[in-house]
Amino acid sequence: MAEGCLARTRAGRYIRRVATRHVRYAVDGWGTGELVFADGVLAWHELPRAGGGANGSHPLAERLTAYFAGATEPFDEVELELDWCTGFQRAAVEAMRAIPYGETATYGEIAALAGHPNAQRAVGSVCAGNRFGVVVPCHRVVAADGLGSYGSLGVGYKRRLLELEGVAL
Repeated sequence: MAEGCLARTRAGRYIRRVATRHVRYAVDGWGTGELVFADGVLAWHELPRAGGGANGSHPLAERLTAYFAGATEPFDEVELELDWCTGFQRAAVEAMRAIPYGETATYGEIAALAGHPNAQRAVGSVCAGNRFGVVVPCHRVVAADGLGSYGSLGVGYKRRLLELEGVAL
């Protein structure tokens, strides 16, 4: 590791220094979203909600703003910080990223694509912990018998995203 990349904590341990950048973007009718980059890689995406305002620009923020205005460009090439993922979580994330705009898949279908056909509840847990809303489109993952949940933003937000993509509910 290059000189200056490590920092020593008070406990005497060394940790890797990470250059972070926070970008807030405003979307008409949706609110303000936030992107967090660690060493240039997307580490977190907070979906737009009421309050706040934009604080800069970034190509991904511009693409997300366009998405919320109806653009259909995929985000599958966006590099994500996935060091926290287990092998199954990574496979589930990749399976979700493969769901095309305007289409849905069930939790069970994603589990099967991730190599664990009976792990639909585990896929739900991956969705619940999703740090990359829209970039990892867990809003496109639905229950076998209905819409399914959508974390703290609620089912109404999930329904709105799917309607934006033209999904018939």
